[in-house]
Amino acid sequence: MTSKLENVHDYARVLLAGIRIVNGTAALFAPALLARRFGDNPNSAVIYALRMFGIRTIVMGIELLVPDEKWRERSLRYAIPIHASDTASAALAGIQGQLPSRVSILLTALSGFNTILAILAQPRKSER
Repeated sequence: MTSKLENVHDYARVLLAGIRIVNGTAALFAPALLARRFGDNPNSAVIYALRMFGIRTIVMGIELLVPDEKWRERSLRYAIPIHASDTASAALAGIQGQLPSRVSILLTALSGFNTILAILAQPRKSER
């Protein structure tokens, strides 16, 4: 039973890392395409913001894959508030009409999934 829980923990951590690296890479190298995909007409501010957060997202993904357990643990501590605030921001943007409903629902669901992965990836107390 213990190994199964460890597998869930590791699977969630690696999946979250992969999602961060893929999304960050898209934001860094194809920000205009990404902005259009979510219904925004890309301008220089949108492109800048996507690239800025893209590189940070890539680094955060890589941190979850490093062999140093203490480093991964530190990164995982910040994962829940990062993804929970992304989820709340996407939902709020939809409620306030700052994003089209379809886009808001999609981003809220994606960020919510990342939040769940961040929760599942947390080391158990016995591992700390």
